[in-house]
Amino acid sequence: MPAPTVRKAAAAAATATALLAALTGCSASAASDENVVTVYSADGLKGEKGDGWYDRVFADFTKKTGIKVEYVEGGSGEMVQRALRERGNTQADVLVTLPPFIQQADAKGLLQPYTPKGAAHVHAAGKSRTGTWTAVVNNYFGFVHNKKELKTPPTTWEELLDPKYKDRLQYSTPGVAGDGTAVVIKAMHDFGGQAPAMEYLRKLQANNVGPSSSTSKLAPKVDKGELLVANGDVQMNFAQSRSMPNLGIWFPAREGGRPTTFALPYAAGLVEDAPHPENARKLLDHLLSEEAQRQASSVGGGFPARTDVKPTDANAIALDRLMRDVEVFEPEWADIEKNLTSYIEAWKTATGS
Repeated sequence: MPAPTVRKAAAAAATATALLAALTGCSASAASDENVVTVYSADGLKGEKGDGWYDRVFADFTKKTGIKVEYVEGGSGEMVQRALRERGNTQADVLVTLPPFIQQADAKGLLQPYTPKGAAHVHAAGKSRTGTWTAVVNNYFGFVHNKKELKTPPTTWEELLDPKYKDRLQYSTPGVAGDGTAVVIKAMHDFGGQAPAMEYLRKLQANNVGPSSSTSKLAPKVDKGELLVANGDVQMNFAQSRSMPNLGIWFPAREGGRPTTFALPYAAGLVEDAPHPENARKLLDHLLSEEAQRQASSVGGGFPARTDVKPTDANAIALDRLMRDVEVFEPEWADIEKNLTSYIEAWKTATGS
């Protein structure tokens, strides 16, 4: 009797060893083939009530592929810094930020080349020459104001220096938020250089509430009347205005000049050493699909990145009307990415931030 017991014990041990090896191999395989994709993104495309562009396209993507989207949101600069910190243990598969942070991520080696299907229809200014990132939703920088309290909305930078805006004006932090950085870029353009722009922002600081890492948090304060004016961007604020009736979008001009803005697209790239690269490629393809691009206006309140997709929904018509008399300039993104740190330091010095 003892011999069979020994043989049974040995067999059981061998079976356990084989099972452990199989499970270990299966676990490694599952990790690489796991049905998930992690997106690190600037805020603005996800709805406050689950009704944003991301909400729709992520749900459609999961239904189509079975791949679940894990979503992490923050300011553009914040997302890049998080990805940098995790470089030795990469967590993100797809990174979506506003310029110049997508260029910064690329320069720091955070992105790997991948050209999504449909990218051939994206304007050259909306994608990397090396194929590391592509715009997925077009967008423009802007400001918002409270339409209820400001019957006549502001039109110029100079008006914002009025004492009536003291502690009723706020813009998100340059260097942290993409839209906050855009304040510096637009001021430098409109005032004709770094020195005059910083002099203006130094004066504006007397009315500024203080730093904010997230631009999306400012619009609700404007709608409630806690703030009269804040920075933002057209897509995000247009989408927010559906549930915030007091929100109005405008574009500052120099006194006596035309209102100006510049493209500030949501640009997406495949993260270097992404844990789920194939899933990431599938998601990037989906974001640039004709279906998702048509939803950029109808659902997201933004503009398609693909030039061959021309929506005619009510939102698209309203957005076209909003942009009609605004001069659009193209920043020197290569220069801005190269000198961003010095521009932010100049802003900190000028404002005492």
